[in-house]
Amino acid sequence: MKKIFVNELERYYDQEIEFQGFLEKVRDLPYVMFLILRDGTGKVQVTIEKNEENQHLVEIMGDVTLESTLKISGVLKESPAVKMGGKEIIPSQIEVTSKSESELPFDYNKKDNSLRETRLDYRFVDLRRSDNHLLFQIATLLEHSLREYCIQNNFMEIHSPKISGAAAESGAELFSLDYFGTKAYLSQSPQFYKQMAMASGFDKVFEIGPAFRAENSHTSYHATEINMADVEMSWISNYQEVMDFEEAWLKYGISKVYEKYGEDTEKEFKVKMTDLEKPFARITFQEAKKILKEKFHYIGEKEDDFERKEENLLCKYAKENFGTEFIFVTEFPFAARPFYHMLDENGNTCSYDLLFRGIEITTGAQREHRLDILKNQVLEKGISLESLDFYLEFFKYGMPPHGGFAIGLQRLLMLLFNIDNIREATYVYRGPTRLNP
Repeated sequence: MKKIFVNELERYYDQEIEFQGFLEKVRDLPYVMFLILRDGTGKVQVTIEKNEENQHLVEIMGDVTLESTLKISGVLKESPAVKMGGKEIIPSQIEVTSKSESELPFDYNKKDNSLRETRLDYRFVDLRRSDNHLLFQIATLLEHSLREYCIQNNFMEIHSPKISGAAAESGAELFSLDYFGTKAYLSQSPQFYKQMAMASGFDKVFEIGPAFRAENSHTSYHATEINMADVEMSWISNYQEVMDFEEAWLKYGISKVYEKYGEDTEKEFKVKMTDLEKPFARITFQEAKKILKEKFHYIGEKEDDFERKEENLLCKYAKENFGTEFIFVTEFPFAARPFYHMLDENGNTCSYDLLFRGIEITTGAQREHRLDILKNQVLEKGISLESLDFYLEFFKYGMPPHGGFAIGLQRLLMLLFNIDNIREATYVYRGPTRLNP
């Protein structure tokens, strides 16, 4: 028999059904016993009248612990007096399909009463909360919608290798491993392989997949294994085209989430949906530093990049002056950017960061596609040309002007729904001190 979920029950009034779920609650009264069963879509009440006919059901439930799984056979009745959806199952048979230990390691419904590390140790229990079910339904739709928008715009999806012989960014942030006697690395970015696709004439590509960062960071928004969405496109005239695409792409994906889950998210996460009608704000790096100094009287320690406080202030500025929580900051100094970013006539990079609710969520750029200039930029960064032989080969036989960006999806989810830590927005979190479960 096909599994019937809670959100499908209304189709089965006055029918004999079979329902399976977790036992969340029992109210054992003198003349009646109420069971609350839960699956991933909701909860339903099971009502057992205590009479001779149902004595065997009462006996079965006598030693069943909460969070055990049950299979209930019975008739679904429409019962307006039942607060839980106006329906109840009147059982004829109960089967205990698995029995929970007598006590859970913590009460997952009382999140704030448990240490986060304990909840992460028992993540499979922590994920039983309704807000987590909603969050990962949203994550599924968001990823689908971002993929859908790319496909609608004639992008090809690629799957680059996650074991590589060279670094795409900085060797200091790489996990190394032995590869049959040769040193290899877990990929921190598909950047080089996205650019290889441009050299292959693929024109427009995207990838959604894991990336690995060996950063010993213990912040609320870093992780060592993340899920990245990467985009690269050929034949662009400037990096503004990349920004234009990302803005439309994000608005499409987020609006799909709001269309389906908007009311649920406001109720579950107590968060107001961000305004997607207004254009994302756009200012240069130099303008941003001037605003921080003159409006907020703040000068950060980094001359060529931003501190977290500066990012937060710039998002505040965008909301107050542009009516949006998204702000592009463009033309970063070359010192703060990888060697493959194109430089403009002033020596600044043709690049940008996208900030949202106080944190950087994207770095994007037009790439340098001219081999002679690219080599000079590699050397300027103090990197040997020999270490990038395989990458530089891509540029020897014709390379279109191109650019792209990448965004961490867990960080985006965390910020969209005001979740205080990326650990809560990740299915199973990996960080410097966490390798289990």
